Amino acid sequence: MDRRVTIVLGSDHAGYRVKEYIKRLLSEMSYEFEDVGTFSEESVDYPDYAEKVGLLVREGKNKMGILACATGMGASIAANKIPGIRAALVIDERTARLSREHNDANILVVGGRPFDKRNVKGIVKAWLESEFQGDRHQRRVDKISRLESKYLEPPHGER
Repeated sequence: MDRRVTIVLGSDHAGYRVKEYIKRLLSEMSYEFEDVGTFSEESVDYPDYAEKVGLLVREGKNKMGILACATGMGASIAANKIPGIRAALVIDERTARLSREHNDANILVVGGRPFDKRNVKGIVKAWLESEFQGDRHQRRVDKISRLESKYLEPPHGER
């Protein structure tokens, strides 16, 4: 991934520690990042941060995102409600790499409780260093976009 890309970071309280660790990794790897919170381990709601990250990624030309919550599931589900977002909950380097290569994921989602620093480092590195392969995968990503558009419209007769 181009190092001129800004990585937008967000987490709830359960993902706070892993988010802070990822900030250090990004700095070491010379990536620019923007942290939209949360900024402590005080209880907050993950959909609020998934929305902040998702909207910035969707609207920014050179932006990708990383989200964390306790399991990563809630943040992933919430972020994927935003049109144009392809948030991938990953558990290892392989799924991180494939989320970029096959699905063109624009948001990486990780679990924060518990987190293994070596695993997280490998995941972040693999995700950032992988590129979308296009070709047959583009056809599938296009189908995802069409599904998104199809179901954004209200059912017939409703407005």
